[in-house]
Amino acid sequence: MALRPALTLLAALAAAPALAQPARDSLTIGITQYPATFHPNIEAMAAKSYIGGFTRRPLTARDPDWALACLGCETVPTLENGLAIREQTPDGRPGIRVTWRLREGWRWADGQPVTAEDLLFAWQAGRDFSTGFGGAEFYRQAYEAIVVDARTITLRFDRVTFDFASAGDFVPLPAHLERPIWQADPRAYRTRTLYETQTTNPGLWNGPYRVSAVTPGSGVTLERNLHWNGQAPAFRRIAIRTVENTAALEAQLLAGQIDMVAGELGLPLDQVSALERRMPQRFRYAYKPGLIYEHLDLLLDLPQLSDVRTRQALIMATDRAQIVARLFEGRQPVAHTTVNPLDGMHDDNVRQWPFDLARARALLDEAGWRVPSPPGDGIRRNAAGERLSFDLMTTAGNRSREQVQQVLQGMWRQAGIEARIRNEPPRVFFGETLPRRRYGGAAMFAWISSPENVPRTSLHSEEIPTAERNWSGQNTTGFRNAEMDALLEAIPVELDRERRRALWHRLQAIYAEQLPAIPLWFRSDAHVWPLWLDGVRPTGHLNASSNWVEEWRVR
Repeated sequence: MALRPALTLLAALAAAPALAQPARDSLTIGITQYPATFHPNIEAMAAKSYIGGFTRRPLTARDPDWALACLGCETVPTLENGLAIREQTPDGRPGIRVTWRLREGWRWADGQPVTAEDLLFAWQAGRDFSTGFGGAEFYRQAYEAIVVDARTITLRFDRVTFDFASAGDFVPLPAHLERPIWQADPRAYRTRTLYETQTTNPGLWNGPYRVSAVTPGSGVTLERNLHWNGQAPAFRRIAIRTVENTAALEAQLLAGQIDMVAGELGLPLDQVSALERRMPQRFRYAYKPGLIYEHLDLLLDLPQLSDVRTRQALIMATDRAQIVARLFEGRQPVAHTTVNPLDGMHDDNVRQWPFDLARARALLDEAGWRVPSPPGDGIRRNAAGERLSFDLMTTAGNRSREQVQQVLQGMWRQAGIEARIRNEPPRVFFGETLPRRRYGGAAMFAWISSPENVPRTSLHSEEIPTAERNWSGQNTTGFRNAEMDALLEAIPVELDRERRRALWHRLQAIYAEQLPAIPLWFRSDAHVWPLWLDGVRPTGHLNASSNWVEEWRVR
């Protein structure tokens, strides 16, 4: 991480008591997305995760040093400390029981204690397909949940995985408020949950802060959780303002309307680099490379994208190295697979597709997409006369992504491919269009992962969102590959790291060959902080820096 320290103020100014910094008890943060829902388990979106870091606590998380740590529990379960015990499942397979003991004095912001019943309810709802939780495989692998006492719960799993101690998205849900709503109609729970209908209900939040006010589409206000028994946070109030247009977000920062921009979903790297060159002393800047995979999901049901040769032509018609060099000053490495080189399971020898326009055109010819004679507008057609044309979508207002769209559109047109740019606000794009697979071709966004995060939910054929599953699952491309499915099931239960590495390498080989998505680059987050703020530690992975807001301090 490259961090620019705050410059020392002139001695004369520093000595003048009249110019002392005023007491600061509030912080205003700018982000570029507004959550489609505030429910922890319904739909994955960076904005929700970031806000959730202030307002709720998971059992476990990867800390800024990438080590697994307890946030809501007392001790990370291990075989050595007895909180994890190998056993046989009722049908005779190897299994494991894992016990988490909740931190003492943990309370919801309405004063009710966080208990094992809250985790039991989360497990019950997660196991029911009709609820529509994401990452539901975790809940179905846990075939039994046992409430040991008010602060202790044990899950019995039907397999032994290398990451059994990580609770992932298994987070407490306030059973005293939410269970009756879910029991009344599990399928309608997505829209009837209090996280949707009464977001400011204090009983929904158990972190250092609670949501006290909501302006849909524009932002939320957070107040201290008076029942929080951990380290007291520095600020009485935190306002999180959503500004979807990155140029407008920068303008508000410069006007002093916001204090900082969250690197997790704020200004693009190129925009922050330009700002730092203009105003190196105005803010503190930090650039954090991380497990952030920018890519293009491809809707494989479309005839234009169903043939692997077309997808291979698409990536060979994309000069990713030139885009990175020109738009991102070479700071974001080109991706050749879904696994980041920072992750120990990355395969350095995975297939790399070079920019090769001639080969791309040849592949399109082989796939039956030919330039008509006379060529007309130059867009290829198949034997039925259908155009090689599809939508190219991303989050509206993100200047960097919109620039990339324009570049991609021009590059692909040279190969005879038409990309129709169509963008939507993030809350619509992530809340409706992606989960329901309505993006019409290619969707540009980022997956944010944790170290050695098995991408079952985005690549396994069972995770394709359907109405029958209430749109759970994140395999929005519709990718189906039997060997990939087998690898996704084998990797978690392979406890030997080197044998697991071989499986990971095979997964990356299939991904690079079949291209259910077009890898673009691995992103670096660009953080912009006020000179008076200390203690923010970017993580570079799935768990946002806001999970450690108690460490943030005013200089």
